[in-house]
Amino acid sequence: MRKFTSLFTFGTIFLAAATTSSQELGPIGPSPYDVVEGWHKPFAAEGFAFGGNSGVFAESPNRIFISQRGETKLPSPLPSEFAGYVGSIGINALRDTELRTWQNCLMIVDGNGNVLEVWDQWDELCEDSNGPGPHRVRISPYDPERRVWVINESRHQIFVLSNDGSELLLTLGEKNVSGSDETHFGRPQDVAFLPDGRVLVADGLDNHRIIIMDNQGNYLSEFGEFGDGPRQFNGIHALAIGPDGLIFALDRANGRVQVFRLTSEASGEYHPEIEHVDVWSGFGLPLDLIVNDEYVWVSDLRPLKMVKLDFDGNRLYTWNVSNEGSSGYLEIHAFSVDSEGNLYGGDNQHGRTQKLIPKQTADPDLLIGAPFVQK
Repeated sequence: MRKFTSLFTFGTIFLAAATTSSQELGPIGPSPYDVVEGWHKPFAAEGFAFGGNSGVFAESPNRIFISQRGETKLPSPLPSEFAGYVGSIGINALRDTELRTWQNCLMIVDGNGNVLEVWDQWDELCEDSNGPGPHRVRISPYDPERRVWVINESRHQIFVLSNDGSELLLTLGEKNVSGSDETHFGRPQDVAFLPDGRVLVADGLDNHRIIIMDNQGNYLSEFGEFGDGPRQFNGIHALAIGPDGLIFALDRANGRVQVFRLTSEASGEYHPEIEHVDVWSGFGLPLDLIVNDEYVWVSDLRPLKMVKLDFDGNRLYTWNVSNEGSSGYLEIHAFSVDSEGNLYGGDNQHGRTQKLIPKQTADPDLLIGAPFVQK
């Protein structure tokens, strides 16, 4: 039988004083989910455990992609309190870099957390990283080939793999070379997909720009620069697309979400018009987001919480995420929802991914819906 633990902790959220409605806290309540205890089943060889689980993408309820920043070397003798993940013995998979080893960086698990495939044939794409390495894994809902995009921030590269993992189809950027021109990245963080096949790149921690590419990775245009004003960023950590051409960008170090609208269509000589729509401030350190047909969900750090907003930036609901006990989180670095409404959250510091299922008594309006897909 599965054991469930409610993901909720009591506490008061302290944020900067609000000056707009988008900064008001709105209602705060308990999590509408239960955590499936021990869901992510360990598979590493003796002496190793999961590394930082930086990316997660639920292609289906029984095919969940997880990218991790290598594996973590375990101490010997192994403490008796080890529970299958390094956070259980006080190791931080993100910060304790001397324990990191570049192996088993990409895996697929089933709905019960059992490993279906380990794509160790592509470990070479994450090794030799002077930094944390893989950051996100994504699949476009508009791509009939369901290609797998892996963003490696430390190598300044993006890789596109076939859905079965047999082929490396595209390599974008130059290994370990940061740049700000049309063929280089500066610690890219994420990609998002437009219905017409174009791809947006959050480029990211060094360049503070959003690049627009075609579906083969050819540069079309860009917007954004460093700063704290409109159309300026201090670390673009995640991207998502909504209806009516809306683009949502997590401006991490500035503690906000910026909203844009793409107003032009692709043409022979491409000059997109990017309309700046809004700024939603008042976040501690936003990490990832999912955009539905009507709502936006953001995982935020400092303090750790999940926030629901409407498209005007009004906060509709917030639930705090516990960092205590066997189901606690240190951060929800990435999250994904499958077609059955199950939620998956990757913890980059504890070193594991957890599955959260809706409580039987949960209000459906408080659950995170599937990402927006244009019909």
